[in-house]
Amino acid sequence: MSKKGIIEIKSISQFFNALGWKKPNHPLIGVIDVTRLEQLSEEKKKAFEGVKMTSDLYSIILKDGDCGMQYGRNKYDFEEGVLRFIGPNQIVSSTTHTPSSYGFMLVFHPDLLRNFNLGNMINSYGFFNYSVHEALHLSKKEEDTLTEIAHNIKTELDSNIDNHTQEVIVTNLELLLNYSKRFYNRQFITRTNSSPDVITKVETLIKEYYQKNLQVEYGTPTPEYFAKKVNFSTNYLSDLLKKDTGKSTKDLVDDHIVDLAKTQLLNSEFTINEIAYNLGFNYPHYFSRMFKKKVGESPREFRSKTFN
Repeated sequence: MSKKGIIEIKSISQFFNALGWKKPNHPLIGVIDVTRLEQLSEEKKKAFEGVKMTSDLYSIILKDGDCGMQYGRNKYDFEEGVLRFIGPNQIVSSTTHTPSSYGFMLVFHPDLLRNFNLGNMINSYGFFNYSVHEALHLSKKEEDTLTEIAHNIKTELDSNIDNHTQEVIVTNLELLLNYSKRFYNRQFITRTNSSPDVITKVETLIKEYYQKNLQVEYGTPTPEYFAKKVNFSTNYLSDLLKKDTGKSTKDLVDDHIVDLAKTQLLNSEFTINEIAYNLGFNYPHYFSRMFKKKVGESPREFRSKTFN
């Protein structure tokens, strides 16, 4: 099925069928040895080149080289082993690629998780929305750990399905995601040597935004605004900042707004509504709610308590 020139993949079976493979053992999850992708006919490979695709599926891909994928304007092009995460409804285009001597592709449908806690937690794994250039670079030991878990899932899929199959699969999937979260935390330390500079740059950008009174025209700044300025995806920047400061991009913005608000509350005769508008809020009650959440009391209580 296609829409506006984009191929839409709705199920695991449809994905397998597009590759010319037999029906998967489980309707909601599949594990593929990426070397099998190299066995596709040249005609099939060429059919996918330059084609834009989107799906309802989550994808986790481990390869040892250029995986031939493009996300947005960024090409995925690394020589060492990398792990790539793709969430549902993202647009991916296929390009020419070099063969991979090892690795796996794990694809699963959100329905797999519906009756498990992982279904409620899946959105907390922000790396499904990272950009291509923010893929996870793995050590050999880390690769082996994740490959073993993927192998365990495939073994379970190749066995006779019983009442415990789905629980065992989801448990292993959650383990793989938690290891990936740990390895990303390691990457924030080992690969992003400039993270202190990123933090300083974001803090400077926040200050400059309000010094230039951009909030008057554009409203309060979004995390997306700062991510674009420092060339990171929104989720990756927020996770990086949280790792180093304990605060997300939005937290840092809100902290700055609160500091400005306190100054105006104590040193001006502006009404609370006027202060909210001055700080970029279209609706003053949003400002009051955020202020109370951060300070523990409303702007009115803060002002009256201070002056009394």
